Amino acid sequence: MQKGIETIFMGLGLVVFAAIIGMLLAFPVKWAWNYTMPYLFDFKIISWGQTWCLNFLAHCLVKTLQISTFK
Repeated sequence: MQKGIETIFMGLGLVVFAAIIGMLLAFPVKWAWNYTMPYLFDFKIISWGQTWCLNFLAHCLVKTLQISTFK
């Protein structure tokens, strides 16, 4: 019983850690986007939350392409 609880907490800890790393990595993307895209392509400035979602979607797309390309 104790081993199962430890495994659950370890899994939750890994999910929280991955979310924090993803949040931190969203800032450079946000800064680069807001610095270049509005001037080059007349796009809107995006918020930190939108950047985090954009990173997630891009990761899903690239991960899917890598898996299907090399099989």
